[in-house]
Amino acid sequence: MMEQNKTLLIVDDEENMRHMLQAMVNRHGYSVETAVDGQDALNKIVRKHYDFILCDIKMPRMDGITFLQEAGDRIQTSTVIMMSAYGTIDMAMEAIKAGAYDFISKPFKSDEVLLTLKKAEERESLRQENRLLKEQIQEFKASDGFDKMVASSKSMHSLFTLARKVAPYNTTVLIIGESGTGKELVARGIYASSPRNEQPFIAVNCGSIPENLLESEFFGYVKGAFTGADKTRKGLLAEANGGTLFLDEIGELPLDMQVKLLRVLQEGEIKPVGANKTEQIDVRILAATARNLDDEVRQGRFREDLFYRLNVLSIHIPPLRERPEDIPLLCNHFIKKFNITLGTSITSITAEAMEKLLTHTWPGNVRELENIIQRGIVLAEDQTIGLDQLPAHLVQTTPAECFEQFFTGFSLKRAQKVMEEKIIAKALQETGGNRLQASKLLELSYPSLLSKIKDYKIVIE
Repeated sequence: MMEQNKTLLIVDDEENMRHMLQAMVNRHGYSVETAVDGQDALNKIVRKHYDFILCDIKMPRMDGITFLQEAGDRIQTSTVIMMSAYGTIDMAMEAIKAGAYDFISKPFKSDEVLLTLKKAEERESLRQENRLLKEQIQEFKASDGFDKMVASSKSMHSLFTLARKVAPYNTTVLIIGESGTGKELVARGIYASSPRNEQPFIAVNCGSIPENLLESEFFGYVKGAFTGADKTRKGLLAEANGGTLFLDEIGELPLDMQVKLLRVLQEGEIKPVGANKTEQIDVRILAATARNLDDEVRQGRFREDLFYRLNVLSIHIPPLRERPEDIPLLCNHFIKKFNITLGTSITSITAEAMEKLLTHTWPGNVRELENIIQRGIVLAEDQTIGLDQLPAHLVQTTPAECFEQFFTGFSLKRAQKVMEEKIIAKALQETGGNRLQASKLLELSYPSLLSKIKDYKIVIE
């Protein structure tokens, strides 16, 4: 017997068949009603929803295929199984195209009907689980609005207030914050709260595009503009026309591209590579950087005129170490998120583990916390994340203990090499294996970094 009776409608013009099927499925816990033809079935589904419908094809007044076509959306989530004594492959295909789940030929054995119903029930159960899972995942993906962002600190709520004020206007906004603080989330929040939220939002990391491809990526090109340009292609600015373009790590742009971007901001026009004339566009620019652009301007690496064009209004995201009161809330958010995506059921973090999280300096900010929670969920042996599931560098209580984890002995030369190797590996991990960005984090020349990666045999994943 099923835990909860499933409703079943049997549609057949033969009385004996209706009685036989009803008696057979009643014994297996289904709540059964019958209809004498397609028209009778239509009248019944208007008044009541059925989990399953067993429907004959050949019937007077209205046959089974016509019933499916007439029912349309009124069948809703009912699973329909068609039956016929004249079964052919073409008829089965026609029934399935009309919306049936399966097709069985008469005469059939009782086991065949019950097996088909059982398969249909398992399918419906999976469909319901998938719908619920998609809804839950969509809820977490829909984190564009500020109401969906997780924070309890006064500094973050002040940030949200400022961002909401600027969102309705076409003002260019410069978002400043360390890596991993959530600069793109703030940009998406501004976009979601703006009148442009029905138009495209395109995000691009300026440091991820090779310098020789920047112009064609941003401005597009016309057919024949260069070798391999076999068709005209829109650039990022044209793709974002009418919407919003988010330029992450704007400080990575080389000076010649800064000049071209300045013209876009001043004139509202672009010129694709190889084109003879310019095109007008309407794009709102949101930019973000982890660099101090004032210093970049002073050192001649960033144009002053572009800086003032971008910095109409700046929003500074405080690092996680300056707002530890947000950590418990963020932990809870990430636990819920990964429970859905990983299919786990973690409920909490132990007090000892939470203490370590609250006192950590968070060089990787919210992104680092998210990764640590995901790691803890994967390693957890029960429903709680404890000290054993945290990375070793969080659990160590003193610098000496932390250092002794990967070095023994008293050689200063050896210790220097060990520390250098660890820091280089950490920088590469932080930049996702981008050696150019890692060299800048390490304040090391690019050739020197390549040499040390080779010497230490560091594997970049």
